[in-house]
Amino acid sequence: MNQTRLILCGGFLGAGKTTLIWDVAQRLMAQGKRVGLVTNDQAPELVDSRLLKQSGLQVAEVAGSCFCCNFNGFVDAIHSLRHDVQADVILAEPVGSCADLTATIVRPLKKYHNTEVIVSPLTVLSDPARLKSILYGGDGGLHEDAAYIYRKQLEESEVILITKTDLLTDEEKDKLLKDTQACFHHTKVMAASTMNGSGIREWFKEVANRQGAGTKILDIDYDKYAHGEAVLGWLNGTVALSGQNVYWDTLLKDIMTGICKVIKKENLRVGHIKVIAENGKLYAVGNITGDVSTLQYRGTAGVSDNAKLIINARVETTPEHLDEIVREVLLEAIDGQCTDEVIAWRYLQPGRPNPTHRIV
Repeated sequence: MNQTRLILCGGFLGAGKTTLIWDVAQRLMAQGKRVGLVTNDQAPELVDSRLLKQSGLQVAEVAGSCFCCNFNGFVDAIHSLRHDVQADVILAEPVGSCADLTATIVRPLKKYHNTEVIVSPLTVLSDPARLKSILYGGDGGLHEDAAYIYRKQLEESEVILITKTDLLTDEEKDKLLKDTQACFHHTKVMAASTMNGSGIREWFKEVANRQGAGTKILDIDYDKYAHGEAVLGWLNGTVALSGQNVYWDTLLKDIMTGICKVIKKENLRVGHIKVIAENGKLYAVGNITGDVSTLQYRGTAGVSDNAKLIINARVETTPEHLDEIVREVLLEAIDGQCTDEVIAWRYLQPGRPNPTHRIV
């Protein structure tokens, strides 16, 4: 089998990684390309994986640790997609709080698996709101050590892709591109929107044709990096819901608005909150990437007697308190409408990164 092009799409929680790889995969398959996707998280039961699979895409999931700390698991995922799909292109989405990807993923792949994959330059996605804050001396709405991770991600990127540019005027976009390029002189800075499709083709052409990935090695403080991840509580839960003619979109909105009320009341900092309601092939997704003003919905789960709910939350609080928040909001939202059965539920605080390899 020929070598597979591997494109790593990094970036902090809520930057739009899943939406981008979904969009690109659809475009490539329309051209007759065979595409595989790899998702990643500190725990199983990912909204991202379910969302991508709902679209009929071939998805391998590396759960329980990041790519760098489970390098062999990542390689196994690549092998399975090469074998099962005969993938021409694999798009991989590392955990949003990970940095130091060049030393721990890109260079080990190039050293040990260069006959199987061609690694594209590392792309780091960045949403405009957080990026502007970070560029101009702010914290991006994050704990200072989480903001440190954000800055390190940008520092090691070989391509910075500013996402969600449909939210900006042309003048704002041009200024952000110029200011970002001024801060990162040796990095290709681009912009795109999956909402209107602008910039995606240009970005893919850039990363699909460039050679020489793995050029930037970080000087990174692993104590600060570890604490930046640990300030976030992580929760992944899957619940089966049963009722009679339940409007699942309404229930999803009740859950999301309930979570937003707590976030606002307690002034909590959010990395990312995603919730998907699945009713067979129908699904609706709620998404929060910062303060409550970032709440968005898409899709529809329709009306039925049964559905499945998957919740992924990364919030700056203790895992125990995050668990308490989500459980209370969920119980309040479903009260009188349906019954729930927990299929999987895990809340945690990420441990210290311990990469399988680090090649500098």
